[in-house]
Amino acid sequence: MDLVAMLPWWMGIALALLIYLVLHQMSGAPTPTALAPAQMGGFVLRALLAQFAFFGQFILPLFCLVAAFGSFLKRRKRDSLVHQVTASVGAGALTTMSWREFELLVGEAFRMQGYKVAEQGGPQPDGGVDLVLRKGSETFLVQCKQWKAFKVGVDVVRELYGVMAARCAAGGFVVTSGSFTPDAKAFADGRNIMLVEGPKLFGLIQQAKASLNVAAPGAPAAKARAPAPTATPAATPAAATPVCPICASSMVRRTAKKGANAGSQFWGCSNYPACRGTR
Repeated sequence: MDLVAMLPWWMGIALALLIYLVLHQMSGAPTPTALAPAQMGGFVLRALLAQFAFFGQFILPLFCLVAAFGSFLKRRKRDSLVHQVTASVGAGALTTMSWREFELLVGEAFRMQGYKVAEQGGPQPDGGVDLVLRKGSETFLVQCKQWKAFKVGVDVVRELYGVMAARCAAGGFVVTSGSFTPDAKAFADGRNIMLVEGPKLFGLIQQAKASLNVAAPGAPAAKARAPAPTATPAATPAAATPVCPICASSMVRRTAKKGANAGSQFWGCSNYPACRGTR
């Protein structure tokens, strides 16, 4: 059930249907009547498999449906958290969440950036990793710290760096609703670790949500927005260059080479591949 719950809810329903069809076919297989003594072993084995298939055709799909329902509820929870943050006027909304809600929100923020997210956290020991991100052949590790009163120290960043080396990860992120100590920032400097504080996470979610709304079919067009100001001749290319929503570095205009957006231009972080921030 835990494995199926990690899948999208519709895949859990499809898996339940597939299991039922396969086991129903096995349970209805004809049983031979006349058997030689040498065939008794095979007959007993087939009878046991038929019994397993008969009961399993009802029990296993039920497990899959329950897991799919749990996946659906988690999907609704993530959408609700994103809406709660995007509807707020500041990053203060992050500090009112529980640690579990914060992990779900961070995972959804990375999903909106195009990562495949596997949740490792929860009540069990996480080994210094709450989320595992994958994009292409590269793996990134994420540690979430929903600390309201204390700054995240260098020990947390050093721990994640050790796990990255052990797992041969391409990079890592430490995400907090608060801030980091100077020692933590100094340790992460020059390494493939991005430190994401509350305001940066808030901006990342706002930017990703806005991008998804614009790209979604049937989304409100420009008439639902205020007219954009016209650029003046005095504007310079440097002034028009945005900063990365994750690490606040300058961004570079790039062209997507593959995927659904192939040929489209976007802003990518100049620290790529250490940072995957996009606009």
